[in-house]
Amino acid sequence: MSNTEIGRRFATGGEDEIEEIINLYGEKLLRYATVMLCNYQEAEDVVQEVFLSAYQSRATFDGENLSAWLYKITYNRSLNKLKRRRVFYFSEIRDEVLSTAEDIGLSDEILCALRRLKPKERALIYGRIMEGQSYEELALLFGRSPATLRKQYERAKKKLAGYLTAGYYGKESNQT
Repeated sequence: MSNTEIGRRFATGGEDEIEEIINLYGEKLLRYATVMLCNYQEAEDVVQEVFLSAYQSRATFDGENLSAWLYKITYNRSLNKLKRRRVFYFSEIRDEVLSTAEDIGLSDEILCALRRLKPKERALIYGRIMEGQSYEELALLFGRSPATLRKQYERAKKKLAGYLTAGYYGKESNQT
């Protein structure tokens, strides 16, 4: 069944349809939110909020691209969560990153380097590499042209590679 068919059924459906999209997208959105927030527990909260919000506003959904719609809600909820955070001390950040890395199956080094990126850069990297999303799909999420996102992705990838090769693992991060 296509993403569009599932989306149309969800837009007019009930509890069975929300259960279906939770089964289809729950793990993917949880990994995405975890990379965005660098915190597994906060990501779990965000994903729960996403599905609740999606269910409550399903009547306004156009039924066209359910995946992009859910990722966009997750992205915005994650950004809101990041804005509410206060600055952490380094030891708290490091402990948080190490436990989160185990939860989502990424290495400590990669997660620490990802944490140094801006949230939008993390979302682009994750969408392209981990989810294999096209620039057209990402354009729906970010409201930017595919060409713009391609350039931003290349810059973010270069920045991430720099962090990884320069050994920023374990260094204090001032990005949240």
